[in-house]
Amino acid sequence: MRTAVVVFPGSNCDRDVMNAILDMELGPVDMVWHDEDGFPERPDLVVLPGGFSYGDYLRSGALAAKSRVMKAVRGIADEGGLVLGICNGFQILTEARMLPGALLPNTSMRFICAKSFVRVERADTPFTNAYASGQVVQFPIAHHEGLYFLPPDELGELEARGQVVYRYANSSAGSADAGEEYSPNGSLNGIAGIINASGNVLGLMPHPERATLKGLIRGTDGRNFWQSIRNHFGALEANG
Repeated sequence: MRTAVVVFPGSNCDRDVMNAILDMELGPVDMVWHDEDGFPERPDLVVLPGGFSYGDYLRSGALAAKSRVMKAVRGIADEGGLVLGICNGFQILTEARMLPGALLPNTSMRFICAKSFVRVERADTPFTNAYASGQVVQFPIAHHEGLYFLPPDELGELEARGQVVYRYANSSAGSADAGEEYSPNGSLNGIAGIINASGNVLGLMPHPERATLKGLIRGTDGRNFWQSIRNHFGALEANG
């Protein structure tokens, strides 16, 4: 498989994503500047990384959603390729209307940089299949606008369609409330990550790429995130 990581002015997690993918040996990675019309070679996976695209001017992700490369990103999604937006990338996907909802300022009105636990709500997607449904994993968070919002009726429809795939949890083990829903940023229903109706576009606020490399204090729960993507393409290849 081949990955394209889009680099916007202000991206700061693009190299983290590249290093995680290379460490997991998922194949070559193209770093693509936001002003390009397309990709050097057709990617199987496009990643919109975390950071502060355009300095978060106007709204987080609003200007990046209008970047020239986003037409090509949408084209990959329309063709069934995988598109992943992490943190600022999630904000960009909502601003581009490739995912529903919006990411609003945290209820604390402060930037949060901390470890966090998320519960895997579905284990049948290209981004979760190496986990078990209900499994709680640790991915760090680092954001100021992470409160996922949708109007009540639309939020109910999103939940009914099973588009919530990651949800914040209190902790992974060791207490009576381990794994229970929790919103460190005020996100509605504790939502940490959602997928589109077709199942190939994921927006995720926590950072699996920061929980991938072995020997780092953030742990390695993110390795199965990338393994899920590998499994997905392996299954496609096996099925012709």
